Amino acid sequence: MNQQITEFFESDTNTISYVLADQEAGQAAVIDPVLSFDPVTGRTHSEVLDSMLDFLREQALELVWILETHAHADHMSGAQYLHDRTGAPVGIGEGIRQVQAHFKQFFNLPELDTDGRQFDRLLTDGDELEVGRIKVRVMVTPGHTSDSVTYLAGDAAFVGDTLFMPDVGTARCDFPGGDAGMLYDSIDKLLSLPGSTRLYMCHDYPPAGRDFKFVTTVAEQRTANIHVGNGRSKSDFIALREERDAELDAPRLILPSLQVNIRAGN
Repeated sequence: MNQQITEFFESDTNTISYVLADQEAGQAAVIDPVLSFDPVTGRTHSEVLDSMLDFLREQALELVWILETHAHADHMSGAQYLHDRTGAPVGIGEGIRQVQAHFKQFFNLPELDTDGRQFDRLLTDGDELEVGRIKVRVMVTPGHTSDSVTYLAGDAAFVGDTLFMPDVGTARCDFPGGDAGMLYDSIDKLLSLPGSTRLYMCHDYPPAGRDFKFVTTVAEQRTANIHVGNGRSKSDFIALREERDAELDAPRLILPSLQVNIRAGN
């Protein structure tokens, strides 16, 4: 099987979107697509999405899934932009219903349905999707948010915001539905995968002097992750994570992003 992974970088939010493709079967999935947004003008921009669509056309790939790892708070989803142009269904973890219920009240959205109907498929742990001959298995990995999932495809895992590169650490847990203990358990599941498993990041915020990176391995995370590596205990992680989260500012685009993303990018 010819499994190909191609990354697309959105520089304003340091987000990496992916096209996962079975070249021989001519099918692909897009994971975490980004619709760029200028908060000063209120305008959206589709350059990254259009590049993905151009790539799909050039490679003669049919888009069969648009997959979100969670409802992001730091960028706007391009899921509906892609859906409107390809007809591909949009999937997300079933925990999105809890996210919708909270933000319906927060944003005063009486018209918002909170059963996830805005999405074409609500995914549960162990669900399996097909992209050509690629089997994509869903692993529920809550903690950063209640709807966070990881997509496993062969020796690759798309982890969303659950993990960052080893020298950056792990996701924040102070959003509604977030929980540091749950995040630790989810990361433990990820680090129980074979050491050679490649972990594809949704973001990278490199320390000074390091180039931008978007892929690491389970083995590297086990030994080098500054928050959970080398067998850090759950209690120590919770204390570290909660102390760090108390100092973090809200994401710059949290208000427009969540209002769009809980509606599947509408």
